Amino acid sequence: MATVDHRPDERRYVLLDGETEIGEEKYVDTGDERVLFHTLVSKDYSGQGLASVLVRGVIDDLIASGQKVVPVCPYVKAWLPKHPEYADHVVEPTRAHLRAIAQQGA
Repeated sequence: MATVDHRPDERRYVLLDGETEIGEEKYVDTGDERVLFHTLVSKDYSGQGLASVLVRGVIDDLIASGQKVVPVCPYVKAWLPKHPEYADHVVEPTRAHLRAIAQQGA
């Protein structure tokens, strides 16, 4: 069973199969908002719904910590409308959010 591990020093969450890293979600923080800009699952694990497991784990962690999600990554942007239970925790991306990604060198 895949698990999600937050690695704040690396500004990312990782999806693990045991101890093997099989995916990641990169982010940038802007105050109490977390900008999700890159979702990736290894091709060896594609087609198993693991990107959804990763994104759900990330967003559940954000909600638990009182943060809002800013979906910039195309996968996250497509995933959120399918999960309306998270709508109250979503902030639409602005130019400031995009600049924050660029300033972080992401």
